[in-house]
Amino acid sequence: MRDAIFIGIAKSRVKGLRTRLGLAGFLGGTAMLLEPSIWPVVWFLVYFVSQIIDNNLFKAALKNPKKQGDEAKFIIAIALSTLIFSAMSAYTWIFGGEEGRIFAVISICGALLHVTLQLYNRRTYLFAGLLPHALYLLFLPSVTAVIEPGHNSFTLFIVNVGTFVFLGNLAWAVRQNNQSLLDLKVAKDEAQEARKLAENESAAKTNFLAVITHEIRTPMNAVLSAANLLKRTPLNDEQSDHVRMLSNASEVLMGLLNDVLDISKIEAGKMSIERAAIDLKDLVTGVGQLWSPQAQIKNVRLLLEIEDDLPSQIMIDPLRLRQILFNLLSNAVKFTAKGLIIVRVYRLPNASGHTELRFDVEDQGIGIAGDQLERIFSSFEQADAGTTRRYGGTGLGLAISRKLAQLMGGDISVRSSLGHGSCFSLSLPYDSLLLTAIDMPEGFDAVEADEAPAEGPRTILIVDDHEVNRRIVSLFVQPLGWRWVMAENGQQAVDLCRSEAFDIILMDMQMPVMGGIEATKLIRNQDGPNQDTPIVALTANAMEHHQKAWAEAGVEDFLAKPIDPDLLINTLIAKSRINPLRAAA
Repeated sequence: MRDAIFIGIAKSRVKGLRTRLGLAGFLGGTAMLLEPSIWPVVWFLVYFVSQIIDNNLFKAALKNPKKQGDEAKFIIAIALSTLIFSAMSAYTWIFGGEEGRIFAVISICGALLHVTLQLYNRRTYLFAGLLPHALYLLFLPSVTAVIEPGHNSFTLFIVNVGTFVFLGNLAWAVRQNNQSLLDLKVAKDEAQEARKLAENESAAKTNFLAVITHEIRTPMNAVLSAANLLKRTPLNDEQSDHVRMLSNASEVLMGLLNDVLDISKIEAGKMSIERAAIDLKDLVTGVGQLWSPQAQIKNVRLLLEIEDDLPSQIMIDPLRLRQILFNLLSNAVKFTAKGLIIVRVYRLPNASGHTELRFDVEDQGIGIAGDQLERIFSSFEQADAGTTRRYGGTGLGLAISRKLAQLMGGDISVRSSLGHGSCFSLSLPYDSLLLTAIDMPEGFDAVEADEAPAEGPRTILIVDDHEVNRRIVSLFVQPLGWRWVMAENGQQAVDLCRSEAFDIILMDMQMPVMGGIEATKLIRNQDGPNQDTPIVALTANAMEHHQKAWAEAGVEDFLAKPIDPDLLINTLIAKSRINPLRAAA
């Protein structure tokens, strides 16, 4: 702290050199007007030399503050500087008449104020600067009153009284200023402590989300996967209904989990927007087809109105656009008991004169009161508590959707009439989305999930510490006719990869003995038959920093639990290949 204060004073002294010399020139010039002589010139030259010495002394200390040496030399330099400066005020007091005395008092008071502002935070330096000025201001009137007794004695006495009042006020101001600085320092320390605490709490929140995500996804993987496997078995109507309810409830739980993760990433500024070429009409039609069955169950008609001359291809984040439209349609179906839901896609000019894409989702549902329209876009908020009790939900869908739209350069607005329905409008910049030409890479062919590779059965290494998860994956790949080998932790996987070649490896993340990321790095770095074998991360740790860690380890792809069986099969077929070493054997 003392070093920081000294550095501040030294910088101020070096920076204020020209100002001090300018004031000295003005003071000397005024003295020449009041009483012309050679002495103001001599005084200015002496003061100039003292300031050069002062400047060099503090400039040298700035270059190496830790070796500033004895503090006495800096105190002497400051005291000498102020002593010489106010000597000219003494000259004008003695030789300048009444005007000179008034000027002397004003100039010394100004010098006192200047020194106080510059040196207030180092008491020894402050006294060194104040004492010479104060002595001049006190002794000049006192000595004059002794030497020149008479009618001016009372005036000189009043000057001394005024001097004490001025110095007292100056001392009070310094004390108050120091107290303010102390309060600011305490406040700064408290703010830093609060910031550190907030950062720790944020890190704890992130860690909690990572843990809870993993812990929820792991059992949900078993539930959803078991439901998917049951669908493939012969079931009577009652059993099919039970499995459907099981699947629907599981998907709702996963949706809630994903919403919480999304809002956390957005608030932390870690949500990234991707750009990819998509077929706009196919995407909108696909989202509509997802919600059409639910609408039909409620006897609600779902219509899609897509402008004919829309571009067939656009550049956008398909996942986030689909997520926004999914949320808007979800709300429309949820809050519409009868009538019609219309999804319109068209273009229109915006306020800046550019053309933008507009997606309207209009329903004839319960509607929203005017004073609640903005509230529905706040996290964990719905129009009122009764809505939450009757229809359920976390109130995150619209908040996430608007924030995603804003990250994509657009926005979501709403107009509604209570009891008559609502219309949510998603607008996205058209110029940044238009793709004039889309060319598929040469040799690109889509892989169908039910197309088994022509080279023959392949061998897959399934690495997971949960027996149920290993069993589920084996059942999913069973229709492919593939052979599988199982490992309970990363160390077993590394050992197996030294002796046997695999066509693809499915790797979990958190496992006892050795985790998946460490195991992946060892497999990639060891000389063995699986150094180049595709490794696919299959884990309940689905946050963005987990995916980044997997990518740095060298995985080919990332799949989050619960397992989507179709996505798993497509990924296995697309990523696997006959290992050259295994084929040669």
